[in-house]
Amino acid sequence: MNLPPRAVIFGCAGPELTDRERRFFAETEPLGFILFQRNCVDPAQVRRLVDQLRESVGRADAPVLIDQEGGRVLRLKPPHWRAAPAQGRFADLAGRDPDSAREAAYLNARLLAAELAELGITVDCAPVLDLMLPGAHQIIGDRALGSEPDQVTELGLAVAQGLLDGGVLPVVKHIPGHGRATVDSHHELPVVEAPRDVLEHTDFEPFRRLSGQPWAMTAHVVYEAIDPEWPASLSPLVIAEVIRGWIGFDGFLVSDDVTMKALKGDVGALSLAAVEAGCDAILHCNGDLHEMERVARATPRLSEAGLRRLGRGNAMLPQRPEELNVAAALGRIETLLAA
Repeated sequence: MNLPPRAVIFGCAGPELTDRERRFFAETEPLGFILFQRNCVDPAQVRRLVDQLRESVGRADAPVLIDQEGGRVLRLKPPHWRAAPAQGRFADLAGRDPDSAREAAYLNARLLAAELAELGITVDCAPVLDLMLPGAHQIIGDRALGSEPDQVTELGLAVAQGLLDGGVLPVVKHIPGHGRATVDSHHELPVVEAPRDVLEHTDFEPFRRLSGQPWAMTAHVVYEAIDPEWPASLSPLVIAEVIRGWIGFDGFLVSDDVTMKALKGDVGALSLAAVEAGCDAILHCNGDLHEMERVARATPRLSEAGLRRLGRGNAMLPQRPEELNVAAALGRIETLLAA
């Protein structure tokens, strides 16, 4: 009987797999892979790399992820790919015309999905549901869909649906909310002091309303009112009480990158801690093979619950996405944003 894949999603070092990476992935059987700008040169090369990654684990359905939000966070860049607008552009439009903002956000996501599906990429780490709040660090900034839960919810639903309709799984992030953080979790551990009832009515609310989405990515953030010791990604209390409990998310839960400097300690121990806290899988993104070897030794196979959640998410995708008139969609977005 085949064992489940390992509960980890790995990056790789460059635009082509090395023989050593190929052997390592074949031996360790990660669930899937995530691409970054260092991996993406042109469409033919990306398609080839995606095929190589899946061949290395012998699974044609292995998830391949990317962060293709728009604006500052684009792994696929011009001249080969579109300079998609930041989510903040739709937030600005929503202040003037909410219906047009929802339409533009949906069409943009539908175009993103078409671009990714053409490359064999099946999961987009978007939409960002973190609120843009005064005094917070600008790591979220114009990546946010607004500062009010209602607006973020409506636009987030539009983005998620556009991706799904295009055959790509959305990942809502960073659950249960990164918007209040005053430092960048890539470099430091944010600590949020707001009371729980305030968090539930603000930061957590868009995630609660989008709790039916297939995937979510955790925040490396400490919420003092819930667990003053551990960030959400490593906190059994936050994952059980807030993410799975109050928010009600029962989709596939993946940690943010375990190599971010918000987390301290051995990367293997951190990976195991995230799975034991309740993450279905962890992200290890930097492509460092020595680190990945430690992560693989420490990380268990995907649980039965994780496999079920993965399957439920895949079942949300259309069997065949409807044809998209790309030129018409681009023109309509331009008209809406210029209005």
